[in-house]
Order: sequence, then C-alpha cells, then structure tokens
Amino acid sequence: MKDAEIVKLFLNRNEDALSAVEEKYGAKLYRLAFSILDNAEDAKECVNDTYFQAWNLIPPNEPYDILEAFLSKITRSVAFDRYRAGKALKRSSVIVPITEELAECLPDRASVEDDAAGKELFGRINKYLYSKSKTKRDIFIRRYYFLDSVSDISRRFGISESKVKVELYRMRNELKKELIKEGYIL
Repeated sequence: MKDAEIVKLFLNRNEDALSAVEEKYGAKLYRLAFSILDNAEDAKECVNDTYFQAWNLIPPNEPYDILEAFLSKITRSVAFDRYRAGKALKRSSVIVPITEELAECLPDRASVEDDAAGKELFGRINKYLYSKSKTKRDIFIRRYYFLDSVSDISRRFGISESKVKVELYRMRNELKKELIKEGYIL
C-alpha cells in the first residue's frame, strides 16, 4: 500500500491504517528503536507508542509524501524519552559511544541559547551534509540519525568497515571546522 493511501486511512479514522503501517514500516521502526535502546521489549513498546502517537497526530498532520520520516521521528523521540528514563535507572545502551563520536564537532547545548540558534545550527549542519555526495551523506545519517552500527553501514553500502570509520571521522572533522568557522564552536 502506498503512503498516501495509508495517510487517507488515518484521516478517515480507519483502523486498517495501523495494520498497513505495521506491515510496511514495523520492522524498520523496531530496528530504529532497538538501536537506541538495545532492548527488544522496550523497542516493541516504542513502536506501539509510535502507532498510538501517529493515530493522534494524523490528523491534523497529513504526511502524504513523508510518512516514513514522520513515523521515524516519532519513534526516535519515544525511544530517546525511554532511554533517558532508563538512564536514570543506570541501564546501559549504545547511545553513549555514538554521542561521544559527535561531541567534538557539535557545540554544547548550553551554548545554543534559543530555538532560533538551534534551527540555524540545524540548517548549517544540513547545508554541510548536502555539500557531500549522496553516499557520504547517507553514511553519516545512517550512523548519527538511525544509529546503525559501522558493520551494518558497511554491509548496506558494500564497503569495508574501515572505510566507513574513515569517512565518518573525516566528515566529523570537516563539520567541526565548518562550525568553528561559522562561530558555533569556540
């Protein structure tokens, strides 16, 4: 079923929308939640919470052309909320090493003074990413948005793990230089 058809089901409050989303995107959403939480039960609950939130957010939203991104954003948000709650209980996760990778090339949250500055930074990072080839951009996004492992990225793109690591390292350094030049990092 096409995304537009699924969105129409949501808009008509037809519960078949949930089955269609589960069939088309359930596995992807589960992998995303699992990559954040590293816990199968929590990942399943996050996916179910995603369906519930999608039901409540469509309408008023009508993500005809961006349903997968819409659902992924909800899943990430739910999973990170659950991660933060779990972190308070001292659970372990794969998030810490990944955030440490990016820590050197992104400014402190405290230095991003308001929403406007945050949006400006987001736009600057996007500008940097779109200056790269589609493959490099996709590697970066798979690692830092979808939280894929280096080995998963390697398999997906048919390149060695060392090449993935080198590309990510170079891109982080380039991004850091750009952000220093633009005054985001001192």
